[in-house]
Amino acid sequence: MIDFLPTGIELSYLVAASLFIVGLKQLGSPATARRGNSLAAVGMLLAVVVTLLDRQVLNYPMIIVGLSIGSVLGAIAAYKVEMTDMPQMVGLLNGLGGAASALVAIGEFWRLLSTGEPVSLDATITIILGVLIGGITLTGSFVAFAKLQGLLPGAPITFPLQQPVNALLLIGFLVTSGYLIVTQANISVFLGLVAISLLLGVLFVLPIGGGDMPVVISLLNSYSGLAASAAGFVVMNNMLIIAGALVGASGIILTQIMCKAMNRSLTSVLFGAFGGGGKSAVAGASGSGNQDKTVKSVDPEEAAMMLGYARSVVIIPGYGMAVAQAQHSVRELADQLEGKGVEVKYAIHPVAGRMPGHMNVLLAEANVPYPQLYDMDDINPQFEETDVALVIGANDVVNPAARSDAGSPIYGMPILEVDKAKHAIVIKRGMSTGFAGVDNDLFYKDKTMMLFGSAKDVVAQLVSEVKQL
Repeated sequence: MIDFLPTGIELSYLVAASLFIVGLKQLGSPATARRGNSLAAVGMLLAVVVTLLDRQVLNYPMIIVGLSIGSVLGAIAAYKVEMTDMPQMVGLLNGLGGAASALVAIGEFWRLLSTGEPVSLDATITIILGVLIGGITLTGSFVAFAKLQGLLPGAPITFPLQQPVNALLLIGFLVTSGYLIVTQANISVFLGLVAISLLLGVLFVLPIGGGDMPVVISLLNSYSGLAASAAGFVVMNNMLIIAGALVGASGIILTQIMCKAMNRSLTSVLFGAFGGGGKSAVAGASGSGNQDKTVKSVDPEEAAMMLGYARSVVIIPGYGMAVAQAQHSVRELADQLEGKGVEVKYAIHPVAGRMPGHMNVLLAEANVPYPQLYDMDDINPQFEETDVALVIGANDVVNPAARSDAGSPIYGMPILEVDKAKHAIVIKRGMSTGFAGVDNDLFYKDKTMMLFGSAKDVVAQLVSEVKQL
């Protein structure tokens, strides 16, 4: 009977897993996200310490060196990386997670070969899965990072017969895997599997446009969890299996939420090569003749009067706000308006920005009160009663063509219904399109006024003007 009693390590893993689950639950709300992140971090610390105390861990000096280097790099990144660069950071970390899992699988394969004993079927399969998922996550995340950082074009990168090439590579991986299972000790074949998995990751993300990055980031996050879980099976560590499964499942759920917010299937995101990457308004027009229309512009003084004398204002942040790092100025503007009795709310679209929750993260950094943040379903019914909708750097997520133009590539995508507000002010550098590459009908509406310039500079001018009212 005593053999069935849990050990201290198993009980510690159970506590750590419970902290992971509670932490994930609290990450679902901006109000509790920080506490949830702390709980999950405590759970991970407990899991790491307990694993290091396990008698199976032999080389403590190397582990200490690795922990030291990783901790220093992590601390530097936490302090140096701007909040506007968080999508790139998340993509990079996803890739490193995939790399770690792939290296575990490679190391275990090498260790088993060095023993000279036959490698079991289950060990070979788990190693192959670790290499496949980890390799795809590594290079796919690095390509996503390069697109977000501007090192690669944000528009889809395609070439003739791309999908057949991907299919042939996948078939080649399966055939090679079967051969490895039979031969077991063929190092050349194993290295071929590693190379194919890395190449698949690159070809997987290249044809995906920048507008789909929120979906890609959440999907790669799921892959990194699955890779970690596969690594857990490779080394037979229950904690790694559980943690990886939680990350994988939550990433898949988030991916589905992102696809629903765009009214697109995951298949169309991965294989549709969607997103033009910010063409000019004329080039990106969707055939409605908008290039022949005119827009109304407004100066900061007039815009400030409209905002200051309104009863209700809804602020719609977008990627332009993130690029300009204008979140603090936006918060200051909201404070000034509230001081004059204006009711201020923020409308958050699920895919605004370049990663899930991008706008929430930026506004949280500026200490915007959580009760002022409204998701799309809650704020849309309120636009008809809104005096002024202030769009700051958002484009596709406020485009009425998604609702009215059946020929538009974004038709059917749920949007923030800014066009239903009594007045709309759009802060934008110019008339370029969003990542979908289609023109925005909102800009040409009679009740829409364009305020051109960098979001940070323009909002700062609005703050100055509102103070003088």
